[in-house]
Amino acid sequence: MVTAVSADNAAGRINGSNKMLASNFETFLTLLTTQMKNQDPLSPLDSNQFTAQLTQMAGVEQQLLTNDLLTSLLKAQAAGGLDNASNYIGKEVTAAWTATEFREGKASWAYELGASADKVNLQIVDSKGAVVWEGQGPDKGAGIHDFTWNGELKGGGKAEDGGVYTLKVSATNETGAKVDAQALIRGRVTGVEMYNGEPFLVIGDSILPLSTVISLNEIKAKAENKPDEPENPDVSNEKAAA
Repeated sequence: MVTAVSADNAAGRINGSNKMLASNFETFLTLLTTQMKNQDPLSPLDSNQFTAQLTQMAGVEQQLLTNDLLTSLLKAQAAGGLDNASNYIGKEVTAAWTATEFREGKASWAYELGASADKVNLQIVDSKGAVVWEGQGPDKGAGIHDFTWNGELKGGGKAEDGGVYTLKVSATNETGAKVDAQALIRGRVTGVEMYNGEPFLVIGDSILPLSTVISLNEIKAKAENKPDEPENPDVSNEKAAA
C-alpha cells in the first residue's frame, strides 16, 4: 500500500540527508588533507587517485546544493497548499478516508465494492479500536453506496455526540471469495485547514487530507425559473387564471 508523503515529511527527510552528507563531506576533507600532509615524498599520491577523490568530493557538494534547492521548492509548495486546496470548496469529492465524527445523532460514510457481493460486513470502530457496531451493508451491488449509522451500540445504548468513529468494510461473493471493498467519505467541501504544512478538507463532520481525494466533481446549481416565466410552464394561462 502506498503511503502519502507530506511536504513536511519530505523536507524532514531531506534535512536529515543534508546533515549526513555534510558530516561525510567534512570527514572526507579531513581525511584527504591528512593524507596529503602525511604522504611519502618518495611515493606521492597517485594523480589519478587524487582526481577521483576530488570528483567524489565535488559530487557530495553538488548533492548538498541539490538538497537545499529541493527544500526551498517544498517550502514554496507548502506555502501555496492552502490556496490550491481552496479551489475544492463547494465541490463534491470522494476520498479514501474512514474516520468521521458522530454528530446530531448520526455518522455518515460511503463504501465501494469492486463487484457484486453476497455478504457485505460493516464494522464501526471507536477511537480505542473497539468494535461498537456490526451489521450487513444495505447495498451489495458493485459501485459506491452510502451508509448512515444512527449511533446504536451493539451492547445497548447510543453513541454520544463528538466521538470519532471509523468504518471497516469486508465483502465476499457466493463462493466465499473476497470482494474488493473500501470505506469512503464523500460530500461537499465546506472548508480547508492546514495541519503540519498539509492541507485538509472539511467535508460534513470529517476532516481529511487532500492527498486522500480520489474523485472530484462540480456541483451543478438547480435551474431557476426566469422572472417572466410561470413556475409551472405546462399549465396554460387560462387554467392558471381559473
